[in-house]
Amino acid sequence: MQLFLKIMFMMVVGGLIGWMTNVIAIKLLFRPLLPVRVPLTNFHIIGLIPKRRLDIARNIGQTVHNELISMDEIGERLLTDENRAWMTAEIKGKIASVIDDKMSILPSGLKMMAMGMLGDVVDREIAVFIDEKSGELVKKAGENVNIGEMVEEKINQFELEKIEEIILSVAKSELKHIEVLGGVLGAAIGLFQAVVMQLFW
Repeated sequence: MQLFLKIMFMMVVGGLIGWMTNVIAIKLLFRPLLPVRVPLTNFHIIGLIPKRRLDIARNIGQTVHNELISMDEIGERLLTDENRAWMTAEIKGKIASVIDDKMSILPSGLKMMAMGMLGDVVDREIAVFIDEKSGELVKKAGENVNIGEMVEEKINQFELEKIEEIILSVAKSELKHIEVLGGVLGAAIGLFQAVVMQLFW
């Protein structure tokens, strides 16, 4: 009975140590947010994420830009047949409105004939224009817009507490599993120590 209690005691102590170690390690990812000087030394303690914030933001931005989203993909999503049809209709409507206004002095029959002729030309040319200019627009946007830099800038604008909140909300269950795993491993180590002590002491 006494042996069993010793083993259980060491397992509980080992489990608590393993669990608390992982809890503290996870807290140290975020805290302290600002450098804290260790008394009597020149050593400062700061959380890993606050310390590496700029590097983390830059790496996330580069990953998004290089691996996840490109301007070509955004252009493909924007320039669908449905959007092209919408742009064509909008341009035709604007042209028709201008023609109707500028030709208001013409007799209605002549105006209708002119509108019909121009309408055929507009239908042909708008499709060509949209195809040509949309490609140029996407290329120009790719040169002037860097999604990675936008992501990096946005992350750097967040307060550190907000970054902590986002990470915890995304990885809360995984971090909890790490804490529990620390307790399980600690208990296993405690059991191993108890067995070794009984065999060799």
